[in-house]
Amino acid sequence: MSKSFGLFYIARIELVVPNTNQIHNFYREYIFQFHKEFIYVLNFRHIMKCELVENRIIVWSIEDSRNLFSQGYYGKPIGIPKPKIEEIDAPLILDLIEGLYLLENKRITITKSKQKITKEKLNEICKKEVHEFEKKYIVYKNFRDKGYIINPGIKFGCDFAVYQKGPGIDHAPFLIQVYTRSEAITSTAIVLAGRLATTVRKQFILAIPKGKRQVDFLALDWWKA
Repeated sequence: MSKSFGLFYIARIELVVPNTNQIHNFYREYIFQFHKEFIYVLNFRHIMKCELVENRIIVWSIEDSRNLFSQGYYGKPIGIPKPKIEEIDAPLILDLIEGLYLLENKRITITKSKQKITKEKLNEICKKEVHEFEKKYIVYKNFRDKGYIINPGIKFGCDFAVYQKGPGIDHAPFLIQVYTRSEAITSTAIVLAGRLATTVRKQFILAIPKGKRQVDFLALDWWKA
């Protein structure tokens, strides 16, 4: 959690930034971060119950759905395309990659037909259900562990969309496509990636897992000739 917000810093920023709008924006961001982290601390030890239904994980409790979504924008509430925390009144659906990450971090428990699903069992399910799961999970975990919000990037035609703060707060500045170190990348694929990224005003990044924990990143920038 952030340790940098305090009265000393607030007073200092008021003196350095006399613009009223900037001060108001700072306080709004400060209050948002404080609320987010306070809720996170309150709920961190509460392990939320989920159910595996086919290839999706469902959080049936509305309260748990709100809490889990507020702690890192995990999942999607059923029938709410652009959810706000206070508007969530439906169960939360997690994909398998999100579910495994949360299970490994002891944030949720998962059952199927009243039988507990272990992380080893869920890992095997992920390998069967998710195309190229292992390399995608390494990249997903890498971003999450660094504090980024990472969502499926299917609407952008890539593996992941990465946010610095979260959907609805900022736009995803990065589009991520995962490759292995031995995988060839054609010039056509690079051009398509560039056209996509520039159209939606985002940076396209190639993520290349290095072992089971590390990831190398190759960012593509484009200039007009």
